[in-house]
Amino acid sequence: MYMSDALLEVNNLVKYFPIKGGVMRRTVANVRAVDGVSFALQKGETLGLVGESGCGKTTTGRVILRLEEATGGEVLFEGSDVLNVSRRRLKGLRRDMQIIFQDPYASLDPRITVGESIAEGLVIHGIGTAQERRDRVREVLGRVGLHPTHVQRFPHEFSGGQRQRIGIARALVMEPKLIICDEPVSALDVSVQSQVLNLLRNLQQEFGLTFLFIAHDLSVVEHISRRVGVMYLGKIVELTERAELFRRPMHPYTKALISAIPIPDPTVRRERIILKGDVPSPINPPSGCRFHPRCWMAREICREVEPAFEKKASGHWSACHFADEVSG
Repeated sequence: MYMSDALLEVNNLVKYFPIKGGVMRRTVANVRAVDGVSFALQKGETLGLVGESGCGKTTTGRVILRLEEATGGEVLFEGSDVLNVSRRRLKGLRRDMQIIFQDPYASLDPRITVGESIAEGLVIHGIGTAQERRDRVREVLGRVGLHPTHVQRFPHEFSGGQRQRIGIARALVMEPKLIICDEPVSALDVSVQSQVLNLLRNLQQEFGLTFLFIAHDLSVVEHISRRVGVMYLGKIVELTERAELFRRPMHPYTKALISAIPIPDPTVRRERIILKGDVPSPINPPSGCRFHPRCWMAREICREVEPAFEKKASGHWSACHFADEVSG
């Protein structure tokens, strides 16, 4: 799972949100949003992180960038521990680590022009003269498929797809090495989704970008990712190459997600796996395997012993006692 030339390495990342109660407002419980996540990201690749809403994938991305402070663990970016660097050093690292937010409507300030919004990072980091910044903003807008004259417009004058392109331009203008894409197409129409995904792939090839692509739609992740990590209730339960994941899933949860992907052929039928019940509360996760209350393959050992996240085949990691049986 780990790579010697990794751009980003995440080791046992933990993020708990405290729940306060009582007169003294003491911590009475914790929401275990991220509970021991580990993975590595190679330069120039796209790692898809997929799972149901509330599984902790967005929180993972935000903690990596220190938009949320971690409870524990380690995040290494080019060898620097992001979680323990000084504010001055963190500011420098953030130049190389950018994010595309999920909601293109909420992520742009409606009171300032698109040009000012895109140039904001350049101003904060003191990059270039005012004229150089204006030229850079126009250049980046052209790269994402918008006209350079749009710099004087306000966000409400654009469609959802155009606003997401502006969000991409805002991340791209800093010339980063890593971009965390937090469900960048989930709020867009299907036709616009494909345009944005193709744009991201083209920009990756052109600039050598590295993506952590967060999504809840496996079909979207399949289109853009080289490797895929599947999250459930704060943990990664499976991680492998994209083709291997769809060909031979080694976790029941992954198998259920794949069965829900529509097939664009009315003559082909796929066996649908319907999961029973709701996702358990991250405040009090189940003992043993966290997926066992909804798993059709669960046995006594699943209820008592938490499966280790370990290598089951070449480049294929899974947290299931019966991974070989699932893949069969």
